[in-house]
Amino acid sequence: MNGFSILLIVIVVLFIVGGIGISMVIEKKRTEAMAALALRLGLQFSSGNDYHLADQYHFINGLAMGEDRYAYNVISGDHQGQALTLFHYHYETHTHTKHGRNTTHHYLSVMALKLPLSFPELVISPEGIFSKVAQALGYADIDFESHEFSNSFCVRSPNKKFAYDICNAQMIDFLLGNKHLGIEIEKNILAFVFNERITPEKIEENIPKLIKVRSLFPEYLFTQGTV
Repeated sequence: MNGFSILLIVIVVLFIVGGIGISMVIEKKRTEAMAALALRLGLQFSSGNDYHLADQYHFINGLAMGEDRYAYNVISGDHQGQALTLFHYHYETHTHTKHGRNTTHHYLSVMALKLPLSFPELVISPEGIFSKVAQALGYADIDFESHEFSNSFCVRSPNKKFAYDICNAQMIDFLLGNKHLGIEIEKNILAFVFNERITPEKIEENIPKLIKVRSLFPEYLFTQGTV
């Protein structure tokens, strides 16, 4: 092996080590920022990998995918009378090529609020390629009188009445002003799900929106049920 080859190997190794170092610094700062957010809100915080928390939210799209699944940077507790749980989530998928196995790491953010009663599954997601794929696989999109809302969001539920109850005029107006939100409801959980690790600032910004969505549930759902 000549000197140039050795130098090239050294440069590659230094580049990889440097990249790992930068990633560790970024992750450390993210964890510190999440801890500071929890302290500011008077909530509990755990930075460690939690391999069981997602079992409570197994119905959420994405939490049952891939391997090495765990929640981390978990913030939980009572906030303005609401039981909140906020966390980042990791899973990995693998592809195989002639050069070997490649690993891709995926990250989500979940903001969940506990409801006093159990409800049917309802998914409200911004229209996009994934919602089109879901429809193609047989997950029918529920249409609404508001064409703008129907064109902006894909709404799916086995209980259409519940979907119409939740997507009332006030909720539609709110969601049209917040087209980035993806909402999932099932059992006694209302959740926002983001297909990325959102920053603590974004989490704090969206907490009032999560509580607002809860406030737009018709009160008769909690007395008359959903059927």
